[in-house]
Amino acid sequence: MSVLAGPFVLAASLLAIGGALKLGRPHDTAQALTAMGLRTPRFTSSRTLVRVGGAIEVVVGVGALVTGGPIFALLVAFSYLLFAGFVVAALRSGAPISSCGCFGKVDTPPSVVHVAIDLVLAAVAVGAAFAGDVALGDVLAEQPLLGLPFLFLIAIGLLLVFLAFTALPKTMAAVQEVAR
Repeated sequence: MSVLAGPFVLAASLLAIGGALKLGRPHDTAQALTAMGLRTPRFTSSRTLVRVGGAIEVVVGVGALVTGGPIFALLVAFSYLLFAGFVVAALRSGAPISSCGCFGKVDTPPSVVHVAIDLVLAAVAVGAAFAGDVALGDVLAEQPLLGLPFLFLIAIGLLLVFLAFTALPKTMAAVQEVAR
């Protein structure tokens, strides 16, 4: 089992969860795309485009968890690189984006923390593409207690990343405001 198994399971799970949440609540992501000046083709709305993207995220995330294969791992990496690129563009543009919509309704303002986490998760996925042995079923089979401690740690990791995307930027902005 690769040392990247845990971080890769976290990255793939986060991608699948984010995609599922965008499927259900595409509005914030659609608004962020519009605020950035990204236009959708005539035959579709930005919400439909976000839902399609969310569905792709779910397929890639779940595919990566099930197979652990290099193709899915590289698709996970590519997804996080796209996210990082979008957040960098949003930060540079100064567009009034209160949320990139990464988790559907939850406020996830674009931040440097967001970019850093996206880049780390992309690097983990690239590493996992070459390391192998990162399929969730294989990893759980090698874990004690039916993999429950591993899954517990993944859940904690997901919560920490979620907080880093949602609460940390707001906290940092509040601290900066108080400092002024």
